[in-house]
Amino acid sequence: MKMKPEADLQQRFLFDTMGVRGELVRLDSSFKALLENHDYPREIKAQLGEALSAAALLASTIKLDGALIMQVEGDGPMRTLIAQANSDNTVRGLAHYDDSFETAAGFSELVGQGRMVITIDAQGSERYQGIVELKGDSIAETLKTYFTQSEQLPTQLWLTSIDGMAAGLLLQKMPSEHGGEEEWEHLVALAETLTDEELLSLPFETILYRLFHEERVLVFDSEPVAFRCSCSRERIASALLNMGKEEVESLLEEMDVVETHCDFCMAKYNFDAVDVAALFSDAMPAEKGQ
Repeated sequence: MKMKPEADLQQRFLFDTMGVRGELVRLDSSFKALLENHDYPREIKAQLGEALSAAALLASTIKLDGALIMQVEGDGPMRTLIAQANSDNTVRGLAHYDDSFETAAGFSELVGQGRMVITIDAQGSERYQGIVELKGDSIAETLKTYFTQSEQLPTQLWLTSIDGMAAGLLLQKMPSEHGGEEEWEHLVALAETLTDEELLSLPFETILYRLFHEERVLVFDSEPVAFRCSCSRERIASALLNMGKEEVESLLEEMDVVETHCDFCMAKYNFDAVDVAALFSDAMPAEKGQ
């Protein structure tokens, strides 16, 4: 009987004598849950799956209590691609695109000219944002450029996404006295032999053995990954308050009900006249003397 590979898991590993860390991730049910309410074309699904895998891998390399958000912006048919990974091992993402293409050869044809923005929004820390021009014909190639320019940490990613499943492998040279350029290039060369099919289907233990069985590898406990959207009625209410009472009431006059939805999970939140009145009434400061 063929063993089902690990799904919706991340696996961290370390080459402690070479100063290199690694991470594997595979998304199955979590990715399918994200796709349930979206009718993305096949090419868009593939790029979104790779972006989610990349965000999960990158978030694992930093210690944060918050979120890492990767956003791709371009002038091609796929105008925006967003992937978010949170410190609680949850992911979400979305893509905005037009219907001006039938098929696309790859990443560069889909996005055209543009940029990638990496945002780290962690509690207790100042918000960080790094920006890099889109390079090459994949998210992985652009991220390699980003780390070279912004972080000065040699980093390589291998990403794939097929039929509602996504996976990724990351290697990153740590700031350490251990290991040199030769060791780093050796590990990258070994990882280059991994096929997309193997990355998507083999158990993590098998992948690590096939690639690095001659090296000393420390393997840590795997962790589950899940799809979860952070939207809520409270957050939408806060956004309406920021719009102001006059503007929201103007919307009510036009539509009777203020209808909103979350782009990530497509959840709908409606506010009628009673809801809006209560919302702004609760937000008003108490009168003096009361």
